[in-house]
Amino acid sequence: MKKVLYLIACVAVLASCADQYNIQGSSTVSVLDGSKLYLKVLKDKDLSTLDSCEVVHGQFHFAGLLDTTYMASLYMGDQSIMPLVVEQGNIVIRIDNAQQKVTGSPLNDALYDFLDKHTRLQNQLQELDHRFSQMLLNGIDEEEINLTLSAEAAVIDQQEDSLVSDFVVANFENVLGPFVFIQMSSSVPQVEHIMSKAPESFKRVPSVAEFYKTVTDTGDALHRPEPVAPAADGEIDDATIQDILNGNGNTH
Repeated sequence: MKKVLYLIACVAVLASCADQYNIQGSSTVSVLDGSKLYLKVLKDKDLSTLDSCEVVHGQFHFAGLLDTTYMASLYMGDQSIMPLVVEQGNIVIRIDNAQQKVTGSPLNDALYDFLDKHTRLQNQLQELDHRFSQMLLNGIDEEEINLTLSAEAAVIDQQEDSLVSDFVVANFENVLGPFVFIQMSSSVPQVEHIMSKAPESFKRVPSVAEFYKTVTDTGDALHRPEPVAPAADGEIDDATIQDILNGNGNTH
């Protein structure tokens, strides 16, 4: 009997010492209520469910023990909604009609700060289309407009490339580096530039090695392996969520 109690005590001590994650989520998107959400991670090239829960009155909660830090995706059904890092700490997910955001832990804060900056650059590029129309209405020659806006677009593209490259380099040693490298590298030169700076530990990450081989074999950085999660640069609203529930679409 004493041995059994001792074993139980040892298990309890080990569990108390293990890393734990606690994820509290809220949503103002009404169609999410009653839906089941899943935390999925990529293991051996297959998506595996780490945890699941139901949305009740706009609230949902994941919690458990961690054997490692995971780059994960929040899923509804078989559709990915947003990326997040499952790590130790009290993580907060907010989903509303304007955005999806994860805060409360170091890697999630870094990821969503990066995604916010990336979204701002994407919005600047989209604004160029609006300015093109306005300049035409103001009677400016189309060739002059194209020269002006092409120069501005090139500057924004360079800023975006630098943002992505610098973020990957700064996160070579954690799960964010491989994730952003695979999901957001936009050209072969950018891929080669990042890999020229990468330590061997980064190059040996299976998803990185597979992606780099694909790029070098095909000469196209857009031929990507199965993603862990999509970049979360868009809005999510009731219509989008309803499409996901019906199996008709994705959030990006």
